[in-house]
Amino acid sequence: MLPQKIKNVKIPPIKIQGIKSKLVPFIANSISWDGKGTYFEPFMGSGVFGFNIAPQKAIFSDTNPYLIRFYQDIQSKRITSSVVREFLEREGEKLANTPEDKNSYYYIVRDRFNKAHSSLDFLFLQRSNFNGVIRFNSKGEYNVPFGRKPQRFQKALITKIVNQVKWLEELMEGKEWKFICMPFTDAFKLMKKGDFVYLDPPYIGRYDGYYDTWNEDLANHLSILAQTGDAGYAFSMWSENEYRANPHLNKWTEGITLTTEHFYHVGAKESNRNKMTEALVVSSKNVNPEVL
Repeated sequence: MLPQKIKNVKIPPIKIQGIKSKLVPFIANSISWDGKGTYFEPFMGSGVFGFNIAPQKAIFSDTNPYLIRFYQDIQSKRITSSVVREFLEREGEKLANTPEDKNSYYYIVRDRFNKAHSSLDFLFLQRSNFNGVIRFNSKGEYNVPFGRKPQRFQKALITKIVNQVKWLEELMEGKEWKFICMPFTDAFKLMKKGDFVYLDPPYIGRYDGYYDTWNEDLANHLSILAQTGDAGYAFSMWSENEYRANPHLNKWTEGITLTTEHFYHVGAKESNRNKMTEALVVSSKNVNPEVL
């Protein structure tokens, strides 16, 4: 199952800040796992790593219920590539005929989503908002502003998104996959020997405001669960940039730490666009010996 040499990384339909698409080949080649157990991804986010390695049995989970519902709807065929095409063509045309300001059709869809929580509206928002950010206010309302591109849903982009949905439709066929809304602590209760978990939590000291809170106490608890559990693990985290190193990695002492350089382009601040050294901590029993 792993390691895998992945040359062409495929991108899921939900655009999310901090997506690991450029790191997928590095991660997939760093891990050794026979694939006989269950693959877990308790901070699913975009799901780009799990989808690209495509294990036979997997539990994808996240605390964002709308993200989980979107993939459940694809799995149950409530959402299909043809449904997505029809929806984006119709709603994209409405967006194109409105201004970039607060009167944009984007905000009508956002208000509609906050009332009905449609998976199609969620897809629309994530493909037209500001930088793929997912953010909710204290009332649990989606509050990301418009990305200011009324003409965004051109034919080429719609076809791209439709093909991404179609890829997942085909990928899910014959797989034993579950999409569950739950905290990472509940996911760890399901893990056993022979399983493998990929961990991509919010980055301590970098970003916040995803769906619920993330802090140092939770990050430390995650490090204990992973390093004392029966499942193999790989943990993604920023290591250092030109200004500072990440002291949280000192909590991860059991595994082998591998690094690679990466660039993030999230947010308007220049400080969030600098070169970053990324760390991948792999359980000692699951590191690919060829990368040592």
